[in-house]
Amino acid sequence: MTILGFILFLIVAAVCAGIGEMLVPGAVPGGFFASAVVGIIGAWIGTSLFGSLGPSVAGVPLLPAILGSAIFVLILALISRARHAAV
Repeated sequence: MTILGFILFLIVAAVCAGIGEMLVPGAVPGGFFASAVVGIIGAWIGTSLFGSLGPSVAGVPLLPAILGSAIFVLILALISRARHAAV
């Protein structure tokens, strides 16, 4: 993978994470790079659960990445709420 390919991968993953954040209540603090990490993990979760459905951009299957990111953001929001409630 080239540097340009990796940058495109990060951008697509961050956009998928942004869309995933819009689908569920909760937010990912940390800006672009945190969203990119959530998008990469979400793409991995989504691809593991749903396979490579739909179109793919820069090696990221879009539908599973968006769904996986939404699932991951929901999990992070639930953990954050539980942690704040325990304090």
